[in-house]
Amino acid sequence: MSKLAKLVYNKAFVLTLYFGLSLFAVVKSVIVHHIHNNYFVYKFGFINTIHLHTVFGPQPAHYNDLYHYGPVFALLMAPFALLPDSLGVILWVMFNAWALYIAIKLLPLKDQYYLPVLLICAHELMTSTANVEINPLIGALIILSFVFIRNKKDFWAALMICLGVFIKLYGIVGLAFFFFSDNKLKFILSIVFWSVVLFLLPMLISSPSYIIQTYHDWYGDLVQKNLSNIGPSLQDISAMGLIRNLFNYRQLSNITVLIPGIILFGTWYARIKYYRVIPYQLLLLASTLIFVIIFSSSSESPTYIIAFAGVAIWFMNLHRPVTAFELFLFVFALLLTSLSPSDLFPHYIRVNYVIPYKLKALPCVLIWLKIIYETIFRKFNAKIEDKAASAI
Repeated sequence: MSKLAKLVYNKAFVLTLYFGLSLFAVVKSVIVHHIHNNYFVYKFGFINTIHLHTVFGPQPAHYNDLYHYGPVFALLMAPFALLPDSLGVILWVMFNAWALYIAIKLLPLKDQYYLPVLLICAHELMTSTANVEINPLIGALIILSFVFIRNKKDFWAALMICLGVFIKLYGIVGLAFFFFSDNKLKFILSIVFWSVVLFLLPMLISSPSYIIQTYHDWYGDLVQKNLSNIGPSLQDISAMGLIRNLFNYRQLSNITVLIPGIILFGTWYARIKYYRVIPYQLLLLASTLIFVIIFSSSSESPTYIIAFAGVAIWFMNLHRPVTAFELFLFVFALLLTSLSPSDLFPHYIRVNYVIPYKLKALPCVLIWLKIIYETIFRKFNAKIEDKAASAI
């Protein structure tokens, strides 16, 4: 094994880098007294909820952004919001990093392949946690829904999916793993159970009428947010935004791109005989993690930790010699998707090309199309592939 390979599979090195980069970013913000605005958006989501104040709309007295999350999120933030800001923000960031770590570690990858996945995600995780984002947790919930369904724990898989939906809607894509369930009725009933529980749970810290009104307002907020994403902004880093900005085709509707995307995504389900083949399952997981980001007009740079986890899982799930094209796509994603927001990337190119043309999305779009090609045409030997990817 080469020195580089030993480093990539060195648990102490990988975990130090994975957690250390995020810890460094958030501790630095605390030291210089510049905690990211997002933390106060989240914190006052909880405070407004317990005081029965609306969580939506401008609140310049507390923060300079808008709140776009469901009532369950306010409950999730409670343990952090009640702490001093400097401690609360550090614990929040590390909780998100830990959740994604646990989810990746539980994946049915060969031997210690989860370590390279963590290493590949480390810089993108720092980009997300530097903005105190919730996206690592959302990515973890999607992955855990996959893991729990595979492990015949449908009840807990349903909780992961419902949590993702009731916090940020993205978790709905966990339903893509429905056909892995051996007890589909139990899975459906579990979804119903957790939906009711999570709908009612925030009422413990507020009131039934307030929570019902908040869900109504949340719908209106998301509709308005979707409309505002299209145009000059730091959002819409998606397949749609890429086309709109590269070809100056501003009138392009999201649905024009989304419908073909859904059809291509659905081709995975045609090869029923491979449903139990682990590498084939992991292809769906990678496709799902990327799909939910590149086909969302709400996607922004810190959101890409979810998609990049999909990129890492795809690359470590090849189980065959890597082709030159696959290596190119992977390196392209590292450079343009992961490194472009950082000071390691040329500032002029980032400001004049990457940001205005939404180029951060391009490598993930190409990799997603490559995954779709694999799901349609790649041949899998169930015995060999299952042995190559040891189940947990």
